[in-house]
Amino acid sequence: MNDTFISNYIKNIEISGIRKFFNEVANYQEAISLTLGQPDFPVPQKIKEELIKAIEENKTGYTSNMGLIELREEISAYLSDLNINYNPEEICLTVGGSEGLFNVFISLLNPNDKVLIPRIAYPAYESLTKLTGAIPIFYHLNEDFSLRVEEIERLVEKENPKILVLSFPSNPTGAILTKEEREKLFHIIKNNDIVVISDEIYSSLCFEEKYYSICQCKEIKDKVILISGFSKMFSMTGLRVGYVCSIERYMKHIVKVHQYNTSCAPSIVQWALARGFRSSLKDTLHMKEEFKRRRNYVYKRLRELGFEVNLPQGAFYIFPSIKKYNLSSEEFAFKLLKEGGVAVVPGSAFGAGGEGFVRISYAYSMEELQEALDRIEKFIKARFLG
Repeated sequence: MNDTFISNYIKNIEISGIRKFFNEVANYQEAISLTLGQPDFPVPQKIKEELIKAIEENKTGYTSNMGLIELREEISAYLSDLNINYNPEEICLTVGGSEGLFNVFISLLNPNDKVLIPRIAYPAYESLTKLTGAIPIFYHLNEDFSLRVEEIERLVEKENPKILVLSFPSNPTGAILTKEEREKLFHIIKNNDIVVISDEIYSSLCFEEKYYSICQCKEIKDKVILISGFSKMFSMTGLRVGYVCSIERYMKHIVKVHQYNTSCAPSIVQWALARGFRSSLKDTLHMKEEFKRRRNYVYKRLRELGFEVNLPQGAFYIFPSIKKYNLSSEEFAFKLLKEGGVAVVPGSAFGAGGEGFVRISYAYSMEELQEALDRIEKFIKARFLG
C-alpha cells in the first residue's frame, strides 16, 4: 500500500535532525555525546518526595483540563517575580512545552497563514507551521545571533504574517533578548495585527542579571502567548509538565485542542510541582551557576582551538562556526563522531541558517566536557592541522 492515505501535511515534515543524530550515536559505543538538551542534575529532592507522596495518596486520577489550580497559582506568582502577569485562569498545564507549542499552533493557524520564524531555531516551529498548512517565513539573525529587528519590521509590513515566533534564551544559540530589542519589538507588535508566540522554556537559565521578555509588555498582553515548562528548570525532562499562558480569547480555544489531545498533564507530577515548586528554586539557581562554569570552560577551549564562537547568555548550548573547515555541518559532525569519538548536532538540524555551525550541549558533567574537548582538539589537529 502506498502513502496516499498519509496526510500531505505530515509528509511535508521530517523527523527532528537532533533526534536523528542522537540515534546515530548509539552505533558508536565509545563516543561521548554532547547532543541532548537534558540537564545531568537530579530532580530536586523535594519534588521527588512529593512525587512519591502523590502516588501513595492515590492522586493518580484526572485533573481539570487546565490543571491543578494550586500549581497554576504557583506559576502565576513565579512569573509575577519576572514582571510577567498572568492570573491562574490564564494558565493551562500541558504535557511538556512541546504539547503547549502544538496546541497553540493548531489553535491559531489556518492553511496559507504566514508565520515568522528565526532563521536559526528549534526545528519544531517550522514543522508545526507546515503541519497546519501554514507558510513559514524566515527572518535572519545578526552574526552574534541577536535579532535583526529592522528585518522583522520589514517582513511584518511586506508579508502580513499572522504569527511571530520568539525563542529566548535560544536553542541552539544561547542568545537572549535585550531590553533594547524588547522595546523595539513592542512598537512593531503594538502597531500591527500580529500574535507573538514566545517560547521561554529556558527562562530560568538566563545568565544575565536581568531577564527581558516580550511578555513583560502589559500593553500588548492581548497579542502575546507564553509557552514554558519545567523540563529544564527542574531537570525533569521525562516527567512532562509545561504550560501555556494567554488571555481568555486564545485560551478557550487552546484548551479545546489540549482536551482532545491529552486531557490533562500527569497528575502526580502536577501535585509534586505544586507542593515542591517554591522550595526547589534554590536547586535551579545552583544548576544555573554550574552551567555558567561549564559554559565558560567550553567557550575558552573552543576559542583556544581556533573556533569562531559567541559566548552564550542563556540555556546550555554553544553554537560554534565550522565554516572554515570547508565541510557541511553534517559532514563535520559525522567525521567528528567517527574519527574523534564525540557527538554534536549538525547546525543544519536547526534550519538552513544553521548550516556552517554545530550545536554543543554543555548539559554534561565537567569530566565529560573535558574529555570531549580533548578529543575535539585531537580531531582538529589530526584532520585539519596535521
